[in-house]
Amino acid sequence: MRGAEVAEAFVKGRPLVEVANYKVHASHRDGAGKAEVHLRDTDIIHVLHGKATLVTGGTVIDGQSTEPDEIRGTGLQGGDVRHLAEGDVMVVPSGVPHWFQQASAPFDYYVVKVR
Repeated sequence: MRGAEVAEAFVKGRPLVEVANYKVHASHRDGAGKAEVHLRDTDIIHVLHGKATLVTGGTVIDGQSTEPDEIRGTGLQGGDVRHLAEGDVMVVPSGVPHWFQQASAPFDYYVVKVR
């Protein structure tokens, strides 16, 4: 994938590669997201620009299955708070709830999802 195509992917955030055992996403946030639990995928997050607060662990609030092996909710109760900034790498193992509680605008990061 060429640089211009990758840069365009970060405008709104979109997958760059999706195959059976892994995915690479160009991710973009302008604020908080939903709480997530991936029952089969481990997320490896590499921050390119911006700052965010990521909460891991705890219990998903109002969790609902959105597709097989994926749960989303409005937030997390409890958990560990981590402050992420440019250059940071974070690994969220499969089955661990996580939530971008807040993010600066823009917050751009790669996510490699390993099954």
